[in-house]
Amino acid sequence: MPEPGLASEPGPAPAVAPAPEVDPAAAPAEPARRSVRWPWKVWSAWAGRWRERHPAGARALSVTVTVLAAVLVVAALVMPNSVVHLGPAKFLRIPGEAVVGAAVMLALPRRPRVVLAAVSGVALGAMTLLNALDMGFNQYLGRSFNLVLDWSLLTDAESYLEDSLGRTTTLAAVAGVIALVLLLFVVLALSTVRLSNVLARHTGTATRGTLIAGVVWITCSSLGLQVSGVPLASERTATALKVQARRVSDTLRDEAEFRKVARVDAFGNTPGSQLVPDLRGKDMIFTFIESYGRSAIEDPIMAPGVDRTLDVRTKALAAAGFHAKSGWLTSATYGGSSWLGHSTTMSGLWISNQQRYRTVMASDHMSLTEAFERTGAFDTVGVMPGVQKGWPEQKWYGLGKVYNAFQLGYKGPKFSWSTMPDQYALQQYQERVHSKRPAGGKSRMSLLILTSSHQPWAPIPKMVGWDRLGDGSVFKGIEAAGNDPADVIADTTKSREEYGKSVQYSVTALTEWLERYGTEDTVLVFLGDHQPIARVSGNHASRDVPVSIVAKDPRVLDKVADWHWTDGLRPAHDAPVWKMSSFRDRFLTAYGSTPHPRKG
Repeated sequence: MPEPGLASEPGPAPAVAPAPEVDPAAAPAEPARRSVRWPWKVWSAWAGRWRERHPAGARALSVTVTVLAAVLVVAALVMPNSVVHLGPAKFLRIPGEAVVGAAVMLALPRRPRVVLAAVSGVALGAMTLLNALDMGFNQYLGRSFNLVLDWSLLTDAESYLEDSLGRTTTLAAVAGVIALVLLLFVVLALSTVRLSNVLARHTGTATRGTLIAGVVWITCSSLGLQVSGVPLASERTATALKVQARRVSDTLRDEAEFRKVARVDAFGNTPGSQLVPDLRGKDMIFTFIESYGRSAIEDPIMAPGVDRTLDVRTKALAAAGFHAKSGWLTSATYGGSSWLGHSTTMSGLWISNQQRYRTVMASDHMSLTEAFERTGAFDTVGVMPGVQKGWPEQKWYGLGKVYNAFQLGYKGPKFSWSTMPDQYALQQYQERVHSKRPAGGKSRMSLLILTSSHQPWAPIPKMVGWDRLGDGSVFKGIEAAGNDPADVIADTTKSREEYGKSVQYSVTALTEWLERYGTEDTVLVFLGDHQPIARVSGNHASRDVPVSIVAKDPRVLDKVADWHWTDGLRPAHDAPVWKMSSFRDRFLTAYGSTPHPRKG
């Protein structure tokens, strides 16, 4: 045995037994290795083979896709935010943002360039979405989309579509919009990445082209060159971004400032005994008619029917002993968001957005309706056929009792968004409220919000005999025979015609109720909450709505003689126009209220 550390002397090599033969058929099969082929790798391999086989077609397809990407990006950069500004000239412009973007892309290495291009595409998609929202809001609400406040209104729009077109159609529309928005982001991101890659592959040509484009843009901008009145040099997206940023800043600042304004109230400390003393003992009713605007009285399509109705109803009321005076109020809202018009009228504050509305509803700023409640001489009640869920605003309005859509016993069909015809709501008000005397010798103040003239104005109810209303089932045949909302929504002329008819119906229902059930003490104030949407009222329509005071007691109208309103239910074109927010204080003052300011 060798000592440790010493190599043993070599000996003969041991014999090696030959390996036994193995029958391949009997040997277990070795597991096959599976390679994962991702979809994009499969697509890339297929596309590579196709390009090799069809080089000319591949080049043509590549050029076509690049051109489409460029057209899409440029169109997004110069896209206006208003339907009335759409036109070919708006898209035949040189976007300065594209020139700057090309210069930046040429200066970056590959990875940062691709990342920046993708992020830029997504950002451009966001700006395009905001432009589209601006278009919709300008068309329907007469104002631009507010990035801070208006997201909640999209759920209201969904509910309106569901009431008008049905749940299935609405779900399909919502799904389609979501898919379209996602597609917009993806396609714009891919387009900007593709264009940045093209620039990188052709650096020399791209650099020269960028310089030329920059010189042309500066020249056009400096000289103010235009095509069809539209400047050739565009910085639309940069301007829109600045406008959005300023709008957000102004909204946040406005919120803080409005809180201070809402704490100031000319009648905030007025004792109840000094509020509306000249209306004690009166049967006081405030009524809003949905979308009842100046256009209904002055537009050449809607006005003939509406004006004829107002004149006929003025004469009918006069025969029953009622007389009226009418003027104009400029609403804080347009095309929708009716609650802003209601709260502006009742608060004496300019409530033009949702944040202001929330601020006032959470405050103790006195509403006009609450002024009657504070007197202790009036019971206060609301009839709200459009309210279909909890309504915490009841407290701010100072209403002791509110009847919502589910508390009026209606068994008939909905008329699109409107839960029940105005005539039925008024009859229920008569049976449940107006026909019953308040306890304790009090008078009553009522707030009614009528809904039959709410868009889409199809189908429209028809007047039936007041003694035939029952539980509303009588309206089933009328609703079934009415227009399809989808047909009216898609036709601008039809929308305007049907809108006028809906206003005629609402005015007729209200004034027939007054003629039938009004008393010597009844005082009715009724007005519109806002103009109808721009597609009906026009892109340059005012925000004015008619307002009327109707009473039998001549002393009621004598109190407002110095307002110089027009006699009758139809205000003259040149009748006084006030901001809607001024109505509360003018009304309180006219009927003897003594100001005792609260200064916040």
